Amino acid sequence: MEHMNSGEIQQKNKRFPDGFRIMQGQQEFVTYTEHSSIRIWESEAATHFDLHQHSAVELIMPLEGVSQYRMPDGQYNVQAGQILIIPPTCPHELTEVPGTRRYLMLFEPTPLISLRDQPSFSQIMHTPIHLKEESALRTRIVGLLMQMIAVYFEQEPMWNTLCYAYLLQLYAALGSQPAFTLAAKNEVRIDSEILNGAMTYINQHFMEDICLEDVASFTGFSRFYFSRVFRQFAGCSFTEYLTRKRMNVAIDLLVRTDAPVQEVASQAGFGSVATFNRVFRRQNQCTPTQYRAIYGRNMAPGAARWIFSEEEHLREARSAGFPAGNDGNPEY
Repeated sequence: MEHMNSGEIQQKNKRFPDGFRIMQGQQEFVTYTEHSSIRIWESEAATHFDLHQHSAVELIMPLEGVSQYRMPDGQYNVQAGQILIIPPTCPHELTEVPGTRRYLMLFEPTPLISLRDQPSFSQIMHTPIHLKEESALRTRIVGLLMQMIAVYFEQEPMWNTLCYAYLLQLYAALGSQPAFTLAAKNEVRIDSEILNGAMTYINQHFMEDICLEDVASFTGFSRFYFSRVFRQFAGCSFTEYLTRKRMNVAIDLLVRTDAPVQEVASQAGFGSVATFNRVFRRQNQCTPTQYRAIYGRNMAPGAARWIFSEEEHLREARSAGFPAGNDGNPEY
């Protein structure tokens, strides 16, 4: 994740043992080792990363010195022994003073966001968390992180799953704190079995042309009441949740299979390839084909260079026979 400017494009495209860094504007595409979604660095070098964001959660734990983060809500000076957790898609800039030694971790939140402890979890996942004061909570979380770091570097079988087991304990410890449990208690009350049934209905019918009225009717509530309660429970609107569900399915298919993009769009519940392409590009800042080149099981060695060469990519797509969209560019 080392910061590179435009004059260092050669270095930016370099493959490393644990992947490579890909930047498109301020959007960073984090790459991982095969069959994993966690990366951890231990560094003793003072570094600087310009303002950027990514889909991964970022966690930093300085061992010596100070790591300075600038985010939309202010500056965080993270000192040795402290922990800072940065939520997904949160723009941030990092500056480290000489003599800083730290662990920096990135991990994808997708395996965690399907948990049903949503009122508390939504608060944790969308808020920067700075554990500054010495406390039993901070001591427990440092212990969990050190165990996770040991598992990560030992690379024993199922290490990625074991790391997420520690992350689950970490978020459970955070979620049990009064600040988050109070937020959960303030949510509008609704019969949990009915709401869980609604979530099950969505998970079973997301491939179909379902709408808010369908799910509200299934639960027995009016459209307006269900919409309000659903937002408070899930932290987003019904449409946003459904799109996120479909996008997660599509990403899983892109990464794990070689299915054509049109088939991926259909299996994920998108009504057309054009809609899928438009939504995917808006949420991921790249096309489905580019995403597969970066994260897919057959990761192309030239993916980092390719994603920056839009004109070259369009020429390759046209020569491969992809039909042109309304803007004259190929649909893929």
